[in-house]
Amino acid sequence: MAVLRCTSIIKIRDGNPYILVSATRAKAIKPGWRKPLPVLVRINGKPAEPWHINMMPVRDGSFYLYLHGDVRKASGTKVGDRVRVEVGFDARYRNGTQHRVPLWFKAALRKNSRAMRNWEALIPSRKKEVLRYFARLKSPEARARNLERALHVLSGRK
Repeated sequence: MAVLRCTSIIKIRDGNPYILVSATRAKAIKPGWRKPLPVLVRINGKPAEPWHINMMPVRDGSFYLYLHGDVRKASGTKVGDRVRVEVGFDARYRNGTQHRVPLWFKAALRKNSRAMRNWEALIPSRKKEVLRYFARLKSPEARARNLERALHVLSGRK
């Protein structure tokens, strides 16, 4: 497996930390790929066993490599840091864990038809990311805060 090694700065987009992988670099990982790209990722050499992540395509052939909290925690990094990135195509990846829609989220969507329509219109990978995020919430306060934020966005508000 060819592994791309480079340095980059962690940026933020719509509240999500990411590294932009240029079209040229993405071609080095997997030529001609235009959909979510399954990769194995290490940041600053961490963790020992690389993370399985899908890079998300941008229309110009580049990809967003979103870095969720566990990745940043393991690598000791934050937005604005310059990091060493190792990314390789993950030919074994087959979808990963599927999380169920939490009852509290279902109930809120039923009460907000616009949010429900927009949720149903999301691409599967985006839904999966949201559900994975919801599954990691521990406290009722965190659920309430993130439910409000999700409904705000899904309702089309800024």
